[in-house]
Amino acid sequence: MRFVGVDLAWGEGTAAKPANETGLCVIDEHGTVQGAGWARGIEAVADWILTAVGESRAIVAVDAPLVVPNATGMREGEKQVGRAYGRWKVSANATNQALKWLGGVTLRDRLEEAGAVVVSGRHDPAAQRPRVSLVECYPYTTLVGMNELGYDDERPRYKRLPRGVPPVEARAARAIATDDLIARLARLDTADPPLRLASHPVTAELLTSPTPLAGPAHKHREDLIDAALCAWTAAILHRHGEARVQLLGLDSPIDAQDATGRPAVIVAPARPSQRLPRPGPAG
Repeated sequence: MRFVGVDLAWGEGTAAKPANETGLCVIDEHGTVQGAGWARGIEAVADWILTAVGESRAIVAVDAPLVVPNATGMREGEKQVGRAYGRWKVSANATNQALKWLGGVTLRDRLEEAGAVVVSGRHDPAAQRPRVSLVECYPYTTLVGMNELGYDDERPRYKRLPRGVPPVEARAARAIATDDLIARLARLDTADPPLRLASHPVTAELLTSPTPLAGPAHKHREDLIDAALCAWTAAILHRHGEARVQLLGLDSPIDAQDATGRPAVIVAPARPSQRLPRPGPAG
């Protein structure tokens, strides 16, 4: 079994301006990193994923919208992110068909051509599992939803620079937060399921070199961290199912589903206090 994490660049790029980097990571059931790196452009990303999966069964977890049925506004799952994780200062941006950057949908189409199937995250015992399943995830929910990482009060500030702080101090604070996050990830080698960053030279470098202060170099590292988190999220879904994750957007109304009847589902690890109530049966 393979678990692939994709921190996708949403913009697809042009001939004049290539797409931003996409972070990529694949682990096995023992948490061993089987491959990690970066790619630019949907075709290169899809090729990397398909090569990493090979003939194995796999769950591919993508940090990007895969199903976007709404012409305007916000998807139901994105609204639910704020309701479930807002106390931890986690919310989601609005996604709709009016956006000019929907690389996740293009990647989904490309992988579906190769036989992958977008799934809700809930297994129907009567249905045959696809060999390669695609799910959408959001790393911030994994960071605050898995108590093993210890973010009990709020999300780590390892992405954007803090406001109201001189640039030099802001970059230093962000690097400290990133290195602290990496130290916490390093302790997941005994988690259930495990994540063993030291098992591959690319991810092991996260553990042995300090986070750079410069923006592009920091973003390069951040993309790899998020890809590893996505891969771990896929492993959590496989190992624990809804005992450790909630499926945000699964119960979207029919008019919030795409033409094939798929809701836009976000697989989100959750503590008991973060779980949203499920709607009861109609009647």
